[in-house]
Amino acid sequence: MKPETKKCQNCQKDFIIESEDFNFYEKIKVPSPTFCPECRMQRRMSFRNERSLYKDTCDLCRSSIISQYSADKPFSVYCNQCWNSDRWDPMQYAQDYDFNKPFFVQFRELMEKVPRISLVQLSTNLNCDYANYITDCKNVYLSQSVTDSENAFYSYSVDKCFDVFDCLHIKDCSQCYENIDCAQNNHCKFMFCSRGCINSSFLFDCINCSDCFMSSNLRNKQFMIRNKQYSKEEYFSQMDKTKIDSFSELVSLKKEFISLVQQSIHRFANLVKTTSCIGDNISNAKNVKNSFDITVGEDLKFCVRTLNIKDSYDVTGAVTGELFYEAVVGGHEGSGVRFSSNNDTLRDVEYSDWCKNSSNLFGCVGVKNKEYCILNRQYAKNEYEKLRARIIEHMKKMSYLDAKGSKYLYGEFFPITLSPFAYNESMAEEHMPMTKKETIDLGYSWLDPEPSPYTPTITSKELPDDIKSAPDSITKEIIACPSCDRVYRILQSELEFLRQERIALPRKCQECRHKDRFVFRNPLKLWHRKCMNKGCANEFETSYAPDRPEIVYCEKCYQREIY
Repeated sequence: MKPETKKCQNCQKDFIIESEDFNFYEKIKVPSPTFCPECRMQRRMSFRNERSLYKDTCDLCRSSIISQYSADKPFSVYCNQCWNSDRWDPMQYAQDYDFNKPFFVQFRELMEKVPRISLVQLSTNLNCDYANYITDCKNVYLSQSVTDSENAFYSYSVDKCFDVFDCLHIKDCSQCYENIDCAQNNHCKFMFCSRGCINSSFLFDCINCSDCFMSSNLRNKQFMIRNKQYSKEEYFSQMDKTKIDSFSELVSLKKEFISLVQQSIHRFANLVKTTSCIGDNISNAKNVKNSFDITVGEDLKFCVRTLNIKDSYDVTGAVTGELFYEAVVGGHEGSGVRFSSNNDTLRDVEYSDWCKNSSNLFGCVGVKNKEYCILNRQYAKNEYEKLRARIIEHMKKMSYLDAKGSKYLYGEFFPITLSPFAYNESMAEEHMPMTKKETIDLGYSWLDPEPSPYTPTITSKELPDDIKSAPDSITKEIIACPSCDRVYRILQSELEFLRQERIALPRKCQECRHKDRFVFRNPLKLWHRKCMNKGCANEFETSYAPDRPEIVYCEKCYQREIY
């Protein structure tokens, strides 16, 4: 088919459905979308709460747990052990399909009946009670979206890392602190968009460097300070005078680093070992378009934070699978998962939530090890196929309307109003923030944070300037964050790490530190721009907005300048 321009139901902006898109929709037998890619992403992200955690009690075993659901939610919440056990049967909540109600109304009714798992922790994890969206991890604390890692603290989007604190979007790193968009770094601090570096700090866009400081755009260098070459003796002599263990000096160094990043040359996109890819932070991939934070992928479009996914569209947060469409947290080894959330190891599943090891499901919640189920009721194969076809036709005729009057028919992901989370608890708030009034006016839920039950024993201003002056008793203090109403503590393992690496104590809570790191990253959005190198006419798609201050080069000019 020829490309077609449509107007998004939600934002009223035009978007284009390309010929390749129509081919994919035909392949998986779904209608073309009526929401633009950005609004589709917002809907999916509203179903993923990563960072808002609450103390709770398992509604089955009555043990104390940490949960992603606040007390005001209407759901029963089970600890991971109970939810994965055979002590309860999700099929007992089965509903017959009612052709007098819209499908999405019936689905929400089922959602509120079926118990939900407290945290998203797949495979085997040890000592990770305060971590969400993790798999195969050990000793992970207040971190999210972590895979195959050990000793990860206050970090987000971490893959195969060891001993990392306060990091964001890193993989294959060890003994690192405040690394952002980095890979294969060892013993590095305050790094941005660098990989393969050792014993270095405050580097931007550096590759295979060791013992370097406050520099950018370096390749295969050693003993560099502020992009100037030193001898080994001179380098260590200068570094002895640099005191990142002093908070006052660290503040000054961070300001210098921000200035360095803005004044350096920026590649139009961070693409590593890719072929025919458009987006940002993509590695080991082929034919990936309009996607971000992709590791090992092929034939993808409109995807975010996926590992080893192929032949899929509109996926947010999935590991290993194919033929996904409009799915958030596609789970492991899935295939043919459409319009679904929080699922693991599924095949040919639509409009389902929190299902596992199953196939041929439609509109199910919490179903495990089953097939041919609709609204948690199991059918014979032929009965399932006939009823599924009838429901799809019913969804096309009896639409669900949101507060803006947008119609939800078969082929669209769940409305944001069905999300089990308040908008400001979800991943959507981080990437597409709205005010409380804007959120409520759209009919979405909002949760005002409760005041901290802990009384501060010390302010951040009272912390010692130098890490060497921090007493062991600092781990017993409750510290008031100067940027918000929260409090925080210094863990014993954190104190030991900071002492070993000679880094000053943090002056903000972990959430505010995360927000400070988050502003370093570009938005999940592309702009069409020209190369800023004088005389070059090359054009490209980039996540650097036109009004940004950075110097952005096309691939050819970047390679010529850096190498």
